[in-house]
Amino acid sequence: MKKSITGLLLFFSFSSFSQVSDKAMEFSIKQAVDYSFEHQVDVVNAKLDEEISNAQVKEVIGMGLPQVSASFDVKDYVSLPTSLIPAEFFDGTPGTYKAIKFGTRYNATAGVSASQLIFEPSYIVGVQAAKTVKELSKKNLVRTKIETAVSITKAYYMVLLMRDRKKVIDANVVRLEKYNKDVKAMYDNGFVEKIDADRILVAYNNITVEQTNFDRVIQTLESALKFQMGLSPNVSISLTDSLNPEAIKNFSVSLDNASPEKRIEYSLLKTQEQLQTYNVKRYKAQYLPSIVAYGSLNANAQRSKFNIFDQSYKWYPIGIIGATLSINIFDGMTREYKIRHENLSLKKIQNNLEAFSNGVQLQVGASRATLTSAIASLKTQKDNLELAESVNKTTKIKYDQGVGSNLELLTSETALKEAQSNYYNALYDAIIAKIDLDKSLGNFTY
Repeated sequence: MKKSITGLLLFFSFSSFSQVSDKAMEFSIKQAVDYSFEHQVDVVNAKLDEEISNAQVKEVIGMGLPQVSASFDVKDYVSLPTSLIPAEFFDGTPGTYKAIKFGTRYNATAGVSASQLIFEPSYIVGVQAAKTVKELSKKNLVRTKIETAVSITKAYYMVLLMRDRKKVIDANVVRLEKYNKDVKAMYDNGFVEKIDADRILVAYNNITVEQTNFDRVIQTLESALKFQMGLSPNVSISLTDSLNPEAIKNFSVSLDNASPEKRIEYSLLKTQEQLQTYNVKRYKAQYLPSIVAYGSLNANAQRSKFNIFDQSYKWYPIGIIGATLSINIFDGMTREYKIRHENLSLKKIQNNLEAFSNGVQLQVGASRATLTSAIASLKTQKDNLELAESVNKTTKIKYDQGVGSNLELLTSETALKEAQSNYYNALYDAIIAKIDLDKSLGNFTY
């Protein structure tokens, strides 16, 4: 009995877990973008780059702080070193030497040393450059977020679009299935020829194949969306936003002036320009002298026996303080050429800034024209779709009343499918054009 109860509990626990794990995760467009900011690999790596740059700034700053180290050294002279002393010191023959061993077998040295950078122009520039690198990594994170948000928004709308289009195809399948059954019944009763029945059957078979293909396409698009979000491919997703064709048809075309300064790419180039300016300053600063102060305190113990830590024996202190002034007088013109090199690199960045500014003007103009054209095309395709639906409906009525041909019915079906396809393509083009215009204007901010 006890085992049975335990088994039931395990069964219900597993069932509950399965229901939770099978439940689809719900995402609006904003939620999908926010999720990607925490899980998408490019964004995660950009955040890590930002943390790395923070550590690098502290690393560079630390080079200018006091450097303190301690040491302890013990030596056992298994064989004492030999020194050669002039023999005449010991009443020996002049010009000859006497070998004598000096010292004790055991020696120990303990000490503390410190140094401090007093003046180093390139260090000051280095700190400024490190902070600029930190700023660069922050802006790179923003750019990565913007690119990710744009990609996910496009992918999200593509899935919505294909799902809506799939509903239309499903309706087409139902309608053609009814046509097929009706015509087959008429053929069985001798009212239509076999060729008429075969035409409808071919159309029906084609639409069912298209229906199956669309299922695979939607699965592929959903997988792509999940990948861009950083979501496991095994997780089911439910999209809570929906297409609003009327809102898309009434998209407003922004007339804002193209402003390169609003684009994160421009800001990144400006930061790179500043960083390159520091590179030039760093090499110029090497013409100036540097000053380093230092000091050390050591104590030395010499023992015939290994009693280094015996307090009854003395340690002999040695202390020193000093400073070093370094001046690079001539380096074969190396610095001069490095400065020239960095100035040329700076000029390239400035050229890129100018080219980007001009490119933004062109990009905004092209995106605005594309959106205007896409909206006009969408309105036209919407009218065509309504007209094709009306024609198809009228043709079906005529066919049912015996005054329309089978060929007319199939022609109207083909025209309707083409109008539906063109309409949804126009919807997607308008959505993409709106996103691209907002991006080119710098309206995507994170």
